[in-house]
Amino acid sequence: MDERSTTFLFPGQASQFVGMGRDLYERYPSVRELYEQANDLLEFDIAEISFTGPAELLRQTAYTQPAILVHSIAVTSVLESYAIRPTYVAGHSLGEYSALVAAGYLGVAEAIRLVKLRSSLMHQAGEEWPGTMAAIIGLDAGQVEEICSEASEPDEPVQPANYNSPQQIAIAGAVKAVHRAIELAKKAGAKRAILLDVSGAFHSQLMVQAQSGLSQAINETAFIASDIPVIANVNASPVTDLNEIRRLLIAQLTNPVRWSESMTTLLDLGCERYVEAGPGNVLKGLMRRVDKSARVMNADSVEHIEDIINVFEESTE
Repeated sequence: MDERSTTFLFPGQASQFVGMGRDLYERYPSVRELYEQANDLLEFDIAEISFTGPAELLRQTAYTQPAILVHSIAVTSVLESYAIRPTYVAGHSLGEYSALVAAGYLGVAEAIRLVKLRSSLMHQAGEEWPGTMAAIIGLDAGQVEEICSEASEPDEPVQPANYNSPQQIAIAGAVKAVHRAIELAKKAGAKRAILLDVSGAFHSQLMVQAQSGLSQAINETAFIASDIPVIANVNASPVTDLNEIRRLLIAQLTNPVRWSESMTTLLDLGCERYVEAGPGNVLKGLMRRVDKSARVMNADSVEHIEDIINVFEESTE
């Protein structure tokens, strides 16, 4: 198969949907084995939750993160069975773990264990340090950063959390500070400034407790050398050094996801096509806001994967 300039993109929370992965599970024995392995490692039935929900349960961080991870790994494994492999990988927040598996830096079991711990620690941090998030649409990064600075107080911080596209930025922090930022954003001319349905202030300083708990596990986990660069969330740069990957993965919990910059990095590297490997098409939509001409193919179902296989086969003829 042709693998020139192909990037695998991996989604994070909010991309999940009830039923995701079921058709892969029914079609491919290897995917069934993957879900069985995940069920054992997680000590709950992630297949049942992914396939039948209910949606309220699947939205809970403790289930959302492992469900998206396993689905993304399943998609990647099927693509790899047809010799479709990435030149680069990038994952949005949680998706960075899926990306590290796809690039060969992390084993499947190690990734599942880390994400199980990560989701638990993030949930705990959200309970002990209550916070929320909001989406600001129609203002640029400098404006949102200035608004967050103005809305913050010493014991009530708020900061940019996801630079998703040039004019779509999520903020995270203390509840009162986020509400202040929303009002300031509206006054500044934002097209929309709305609260998000989340259980914590992800990618903010309110996740420090989760970060300290996760850092030891990451540093004790065996990572494997690979020559496939991962575009890291924290600095939007290609990374292959194992120590740097560990450091950035730890820093990710309290630093913003620089997704828009990451996509620009890939475009500058000359990447010609992208495969969104996991549930939904959120990342495809975000890429269109960075570069409308970029070709992004969805891979969250058997039908979509078959379409991608045909595209790659035609490109080698």
